[in-house]
Amino acid sequence: MRCPFCGTQDTKVVDSRLTSEGDKVRRRRECSFCKERFTTYEGAELLLPQIIKRNGNREAFDEQKFRVGLRLSLAKCPKATEYSDIIVSHVMHVLNVCNEREITSQYIGEVALARLRDLDIAAYVRFASVYYQFASLQAFQKEIECIQESITIKESKQLQLDLF
Repeated sequence: MRCPFCGTQDTKVVDSRLTSEGDKVRRRRECSFCKERFTTYEGAELLLPQIIKRNGNREAFDEQKFRVGLRLSLAKCPKATEYSDIIVSHVMHVLNVCNEREITSQYIGEVALARLRDLDIAAYVRFASVYYQFASLQAFQKEIECIQESITIKESKQLQLDLF
């Protein structure tokens, strides 16, 4: 590993441990020449499917770009960072296990929306308004009515379970 301070290739690992998520190894390294210390992270490199954008272009999935988009659409949500971490982790898992070479950006958006809907309805509505790019108030109203209907169904099922 090349030292980021002096460029020497001779560095040694002085400490190694798993990250809190358990999917990466954090290594503290020390340069044998300048004695500076720095941290590296080692993780599995998996081949993710290409993303087919709405305009037909294809590009590699960019986790940071996806995370930034989520945070922008969840900007007013008090748990934006927590929710974006959960959703990014879920989407990455879906992409890793899908065994597809290409996936549409719409599919990724739907996966994110489904997960967000389970986390926070208000955050879901904010994200959906950005994702679906509602052209009219009626389209937005229709989505809210669908949400209300699904919540009513869930509450009804929960009430039935509670009665037994």
